[in-house]
Amino acid sequence: MATTNARPYRMSDIKSKLLQPALTSHYVCQFNPPRNDSFKNFFNQRKSAGFLGADWKSNQDLIELSCCVASLPGSSLATIDINGDYTGVSERHAYRRQYDQNADFTFYVDKNHYIIDYFENWLSFIVGENNIEGQRSDTYSYRINFPQDYKSSNLSITKFERDYSGRNLTYQFINAFPISINSMPVSYDSSQLLKCTVSFNYSRYVLDRGIIEGNFDVDNGRLNSTAQNLINNPFGG
Repeated sequence: MATTNARPYRMSDIKSKLLQPALTSHYVCQFNPPRNDSFKNFFNQRKSAGFLGADWKSNQDLIELSCCVASLPGSSLATIDINGDYTGVSERHAYRRQYDQNADFTFYVDKNHYIIDYFENWLSFIVGENNIEGQRSDTYSYRINFPQDYKSSNLSITKFERDYSGRNLTYQFINAFPISINSMPVSYDSSQLLKCTVSFNYSRYVLDRGIIEGNFDVDNGRLNSTAQNLINNPFGG
């Protein structure tokens, strides 16, 4: 006869196990572009031409803090049905792990429209839009760059809790690059915050489970050095 593990729980057990849920509003995203010379040269040229979005090194904090909506990525197992190995039994076996194709991120747009310009420049690099004036020509053409030049494995989402203590989850996206910038309606109705949603494609993700020790100084509003280093450099970079 099967036995049951039903037993009474003390209130202290319920508090310690159920009353400390994870919250959706504590996370940080990093959107570091490729680090190859082709990308750096392209952005340096754009920076010299006055494109604010090309100065990505000085504005990483702005990009991270502006990301107001993100989704932790998901995956599933592809399966195959097996019939007939056992009489009257149908089985299903896994043969591949499948990752979500896209990841969407929504940003608050600053008054200088830096966020839009940053990702527009990244898209321009992908399709080889080097000549701004030439794009106005009716006979304009371009050549796509090589994938290894425009894909980045330096994008991540780190999920932590408000006291910065305990375990955090860092999802590192492999071979990620922006594939679309959603349209952003504007109107003469009552003003609202302008938001920009960017979709990234990626091959897969790697989940790193780190532990932040020490924690948050409530009085000074600062992280200790160990916690800050994990947030800023989740991969030890």
